[in-house]
Amino acid sequence: MSLKKSLLLVGLVLLGGAVLAACGGTQAAPTEVSEPVTTAPEVPYLADWQGSGHNDVASEPFRHWDADDPAEVPTTCAKCHTTAGYRDYLGADGSTAGKVDVAVAAAEAQGIQCVACHNAVTIAKTTVMFPSGIEVTGLGDDSRCMECHQGRESKATVDTFLAQFGENLDQDAVPAPVKDAEGNDVKIGFRNIHYFAAAATLYGTEVQGGYEYDGKTYDAKHDHVEGFRSCIGCHNQHTLQIRVEQCANCHEGVANAEDLKNVRVPQASFADYDGDGDVTEGMFYEIEGLQEALYAAIQSYAEDTVGTGIVYDPAAHPYFFVDADGDGAADKDDKDAAVRFTDFTPSLLKAAYNYQVSIKDPGAFAHGNKYIVQLLYDSIEDLGGDVTGLAREDAAHFAGNTEPFRHWDGEEDGNGTVPFGCVKCHTATGLPLYIKNGGSEVVTASGTTVRTGLSSQPASNGFQCSTCHNESAWPERYSVASVTFPSGKTVSLGGKDADGKFVADDSNLCIMCHQGNESTTSVNNSLRGKDLDTVDASVRFKNVHYFAAGATLFGNDVQGAYQYEGQEYLGQNLTHPLNKCKDCHDVHALEPKVEACATCHPGVEPEAIRFATDTTDWDGDGDVTEGVSGEIDTLAEALLAEIQAYGEANGGAISYDAHAYPYWFGADGKGYATWTPRLVRAAFNYQYVQKDPGKYVHNPKYVMQFLIDSIADLGGNVSAFTRP
Repeated sequence: MSLKKSLLLVGLVLLGGAVLAACGGTQAAPTEVSEPVTTAPEVPYLADWQGSGHNDVASEPFRHWDADDPAEVPTTCAKCHTTAGYRDYLGADGSTAGKVDVAVAAAEAQGIQCVACHNAVTIAKTTVMFPSGIEVTGLGDDSRCMECHQGRESKATVDTFLAQFGENLDQDAVPAPVKDAEGNDVKIGFRNIHYFAAAATLYGTEVQGGYEYDGKTYDAKHDHVEGFRSCIGCHNQHTLQIRVEQCANCHEGVANAEDLKNVRVPQASFADYDGDGDVTEGMFYEIEGLQEALYAAIQSYAEDTVGTGIVYDPAAHPYFFVDADGDGAADKDDKDAAVRFTDFTPSLLKAAYNYQVSIKDPGAFAHGNKYIVQLLYDSIEDLGGDVTGLAREDAAHFAGNTEPFRHWDGEEDGNGTVPFGCVKCHTATGLPLYIKNGGSEVVTASGTTVRTGLSSQPASNGFQCSTCHNESAWPERYSVASVTFPSGKTVSLGGKDADGKFVADDSNLCIMCHQGNESTTSVNNSLRGKDLDTVDASVRFKNVHYFAAGATLFGNDVQGAYQYEGQEYLGQNLTHPLNKCKDCHDVHALEPKVEACATCHPGVEPEAIRFATDTTDWDGDGDVTEGVSGEIDTLAEALLAEIQAYGEANGGAISYDAHAYPYWFGADGKGYATWTPRLVRAAFNYQYVQKDPGKYVHNPKYVMQFLIDSIADLGGNVSAFTRP
């Protein structure tokens, strides 16, 4: 327990004692008359709390039950709407933790008082269980906030609700009512996330507060910069106000909370999410545009599929109402009450739920904007709305919902830990850790590449600015003089100086990851001493991994592809005037700078570009005008055909699937198991070209060399080809 927490707890105990004494009690008569106490103990942060929403005792969250009979806050609501209920839930009142045992008199709903959060239980509290049944650990003081600001529904609860209407539900039909335990009819109805579910937005798919559609992937916790990725990092815990003055340190033009609506991260938010043509507007407005699109899709779907008009009122429960006459207002019954909408189909319920999720967290644009974008986009799509002008994904480095960052979710340890061998390139913190600790690549005798200077790290929601920019010398990028590849070879895109020392270059940061995981060296080490054409159960496919652009660019200098003994190979591609990562790619959006290509190749798509004045028919198909990309594709097709012919003759039928691990499969549909060393080498090179989509630019002649050599090594006829 920190000193600050200890002193605060002691202060509250003393204050409680002073209040009890003031209220009277049985005491022995004093032997001496003491001077009267004229000042009460000072309560820390009292004025801050008094002006906060937590002390707004006249507001709806605390007065909602005053007119009920009996006038009490039920156990289902008392945890977050009364101090007594919160303490009851925590077990701070001596009761069993994890539930509210008794309702609280409405008159006692007097805001969230000091003792709700400042007690012996909350000081030790670090975990929160969300409505999805997912528990988040290691929260510290944030757990006090998140216990209430998490919502009351989730994907899991919506799915459970729908499951009671039967299996294999028609997603576009209103299901028939079912009987509950008491024999009453239960109709499908709206499910409400509740209000200010900031923690659900913040943690995204880690807690699944939104309705996440099967087969889709979603952003995890929105990790802002260090110090501003928690509730109390961004909000004053007593006034509840946003620490706007801190936001202004990075976000120019922010003087008040309203200005935050204009914020977006230009290095990570290039997409026009709402399709309005404005890629500079704040994320608040991107979400607002998607909300409008989803609401329109909800209304169209209700009219066309269900046959009943629908309108939404954010201030009136249950929010969705019938609009049969299409006048844009809720229809009224004979008592002049708005008619609630009850003809939900499963698809309409999911979309309406997500719409409400986005509306009821007014800070969603800051808490987890990309998660909300994904929920809204998928809801529009699921209702059959037009999403062609909308955007869901970010540039790969910032696409926290994608496989490179979500691969470790749901691992056995339950906390999405990325192992040390993957940390450098698959977490936001790995690269800085690798640089700081002087990490390197070491190839063992068995052919395994080991990265030093790393340790396992929590899974990340994409890269952060601090992945490449040194926080201690902001905004400078990390200076990297040289990069060691899996082959053990060391190079630099900055070249060497007059003394033969490597020169730092920003593009070295790129090739620290875009280098692959294997090399000629590691493949040879794994096959040492084995007969090239004998099936060996100990031989396994070696996967270069993905986007090994740096290895292609440097060619023979790093030997990332499998290079055959006795053959000569080209080294670093210096023939093009643009020969560094940052020359050809936007360092944040990652997309190729096609406009730079147009300087020398006007009106030509990158795939159609070939070497200047080149009329060589490299792939032997008779076409000397096709782009070099086409030349390589033909050679790759020829290699795949040769691999399949060789496999059939030497171990069994073999097929390739670029999207399914382990990529190579036998006739039984299982991973190919009858490898010979010769087949492994060729398969390695085929995989290499599939996993570097920019190979025809990075070093095309090097690629053609090892493709032709692979075909020849398998016994294929290469007489029609021209090897560079």
